[in-house]
Amino acid sequence: MRLIRQFNEFWPHYVAQHGRPLNRRLHFAGTTLGLLCLAGAALFGSAWLLPAGFVAAYGTAWIGHAFVEHNRPPTFRHPVLSLLGDFRMYGLMWAGRMDNEIRRLGQSKITPFLSRKQP
Repeated sequence: MRLIRQFNEFWPHYVAQHGRPLNRRLHFAGTTLGLLCLAGAALFGSAWLLPAGFVAAYGTAWIGHAFVEHNRPPTFRHPVLSLLGDFRMYGLMWAGRMDNEIRRLGQSKITPFLSRKQP
């Protein structure tokens, strides 16, 4: 339950870090490639697809943060919460609801998580 509560507090911050559509598209492409590599590794027993999937998923996401969003990926400080955020964003993008989620949250809900002392 603690992780769920933390994630619910983290989610608005995660969304704010992914405000630009191109960054979200890069995340979507990277997550798709990562999942395809994971499926390929399982189906074909190709262990080399696991690191390839990791590089594809995180590489495209980090490119989006560095060159599109111009911010530091939340993965470095909150790896588990960021992974959960990526999959939630991925699902919302598949459903065509991510833009509505961005509008719903707005920028005003970001401060509480950022201002809280982090362990």
